[in-house]
Amino acid sequence: MRRLLVLSVAFGCALAADAAANAENGKAKAAQICAACHGADGNKPSAPDQPILAGQHYDYLVRALTDYKIGRRSNPIMKGFAAQLSKQEIEDLAAWFAGQKSKLHDQR
Repeated sequence: MRRLLVLSVAFGCALAADAAANAENGKAKAAQICAACHGADGNKPSAPDQPILAGQHYDYLVRALTDYKIGRRSNPIMKGFAAQLSKQEIEDLAAWFAGQKSKLHDQR
């Protein structure tokens, strides 16, 4: 029973964090700074070394952008873009891209 309670609380916290993000704000920010390299919905990278962001997990996207921002990941282009993002903007972008259908796999 305790295990179920812990899992329920963890799941609720994850949903609350995701709910605080605003995908529409993320869409607007993506159009400004992400679309040129990743496509408007994250499905059309302009080069083979740029990832498809659509359908990626919200938590992964938040971590990746945060890591670029603080220098844990090394890519001069992404570091420059991520450095100007606030925590809220990172969460909004993650919500937008996570909510898009990916051409990489079938989503259920």
